This record gives sequence, structure tokens and C-alpha cells, in this order.
Amino acid sequence: MNALLPTTVIGSYPQPDWLIDRDNLRSRLPPRVRAREIWRVAEPFLEQAQDDATLIAIRDMERAGIDVITDGEMRRESYSNRLATALSGIDIDRPGSAPDRTGHLNPVPRVAGPIKRLRPVEIRDVQFLRANTDRRIKITLPGPFTMAQQAQNDFYKDDEELVMAYAAAVNEEAKDLKAAGADVIQLDEPYLQARPDKAKRYGVKAINRALEGVRGPTAVHLCFGYAHVVHVRPSGYSFLPELAECVAQQISIETAQSNLDLAVLRALGDKQIILGVIDLNDPHVETPETVATRIRCALAVVPPERIIAAPDCGMKYIPRATAFAKLKALAGGAAIVRRELAAA
Repeated sequence: MNALLPTTVIGSYPQPDWLIDRDNLRSRLPPRVRAREIWRVAEPFLEQAQDDATLIAIRDMERAGIDVITDGEMRRESYSNRLATALSGIDIDRPGSAPDRTGHLNPVPRVAGPIKRLRPVEIRDVQFLRANTDRRIKITLPGPFTMAQQAQNDFYKDDEELVMAYAAAVNEEAKDLKAAGADVIQLDEPYLQARPDKAKRYGVKAINRALEGVRGPTAVHLCFGYAHVVHVRPSGYSFLPELAECVAQQISIETAQSNLDLAVLRALGDKQIILGVIDLNDPHVETPETVATRIRCALAVVPPERIIAAPDCGMKYIPRATAFAKLKALAGGAAIVRRELAAA
């Protein structure tokens, strides 16, 4: 792995057309409850097909030159629903509803009892990934704050109590995934940005509980939503400096799509920054020099030792050929800046 300016992905990579119905996926909001209808492969053969798709994602990331890879989230209908629907306390047969960050109502898990983790959910994902690459590996989990915003609470006395119950469940899962071989555990927490008032009251508290006792690198990802779904993006985060107080060592943000004012990075103390420098709203592939320019902008604010280059968000909704080309540009852009720093 490159010691300086390593590259990574956020989590998801495009699932093959033979695995899922991509038209179905793109025509709806990201599923919060189960969406079995998107799979093209019959249940008896689905795990084998997901394994094959995962191998494709692993090899693409390796060939593109990415240092810290994921499994591409090939087994997931969305980044959050696989874990969220596997917990106790969820009424699977009678879902609730909640507004998505677009403002539209979306079917969501209905919390009807105590939230508990019944079993490891993503442990085989990590084991399969670890067995099939010698790169450093990252696994992602939906964060407790975001899962609570994507649920209808019919059991807990208030939202904070629900969030902390999710945090305890995530903590159990994270510890098992670390023990299974994950180098980095990342919490996906886009709703910290979408619900800043609640986030400022107990967002950091929930993250710290979810990562309590989890050894090694941990990360928190914030974004403004998938570019496919959310088209208007602000130029600043409504919740970000607060994460200087969380226990995660890495904070993942997008800058390419939103033209973020990078001065805000100074407020994050000594955190490493997973810097989004690939625009997933633009179908055109960046040149390595464009990526290098975006990285240089961050170097005016934070030292290179604290930067990890990445796409802005998950790549689930874009064509595979585009995703692969963008990852090659990411690796190429980081290499340009690395050479410049070595020469200086």
C-alpha cells in the first residue's frame, strides 16, 4: 500500500446486470426494507452469484490500483437495509414509513420491540474479501444515527433512545468484523448531514458508542446523498466540525460534486480525511490531472499524511466501465501528487 496519499473507495461498486435489475434499482429510492425483487438470480444460487460478482469488484479495484478496497457491497440491496432488517425488534411484515432526504416518503423498518443484534450479519463478507485479496480491506456498516432516521419508531420513548440501541447493535457487529480480518471499519452516516439538529444533540455520542472498543482504523462517511438521487448539493456541510470529537480516526467527505470550501477541514483536528475527489454526478471520466488538482486544493489546508483519496460516495448507480475508469483516474491522480511531493 502507498504510505503517502493512499487511495480507497467509499463502499459500493456497480453490481452486474446479470445479478440485479439495474432499471429497478435506479427507478426507486434506495430501499430501506428488503427489496428481493431486484435480484435476477434465484435464491438457491444467489450467494454463489454474489460471490462471483464480489470477485469482479475485487479484481477491478486491484487492477485500477486502489490501495484499500471493499467487497463492492455486491450482496446488498442498499448500503443500510441488509443490517437494518436483520436486527430483532423489526416488524418485517408491517413496515413503517419515513421521509427520505429528498422529502419523499419511503417504506422503512418499523421498530416494534427492542433493537438487538441476533447474529453476525456481514462476517462472511469480510472473510470472503480477506481470502481473495492481499490488499488492505475495509467493510462498511450503516451508522446508528442514520438507521434511526430510516426507521419508524413505535417502541422507544424517543429518537435518542432508539439511536443508542442501534449503536449497541452496530458495536457488536463492528467488533466481529474487525476480528474476522477487516483492516478498516467505516460507519456510513449521511443523515448526520441531513438531520443536523438531531445530530448535534447525540450524533457523536452514538458514533462513539458504536465504535467503543473497536481497535484499529475506523472511519465515518458523510455525504449529501447519491448523485443519482440528490441533484442539488450545498457548498458546505451542516454537520462536520463536530466530528473532531468522535473516536473515529478517519472522516470521509465529498468535495468534487459540491465544490466544498476546504477550509472546514481545519476544524477536524488531527483526523485523517478520506477526500472525495471523483464526481459521481458527471458521466465523463476525470483525467488524472483533474484528480491531482482536487487533491492539491486539500494540501493547502491539511498535510499529505492526513489525506486518503477516494470517490465522493458509493459507485453503485453508475455504469461499471465508468466506475472502473474513474478509479484508474483516482489512482493516477494520487500518483501524480505523490511524485510532486517526493520531488519537493
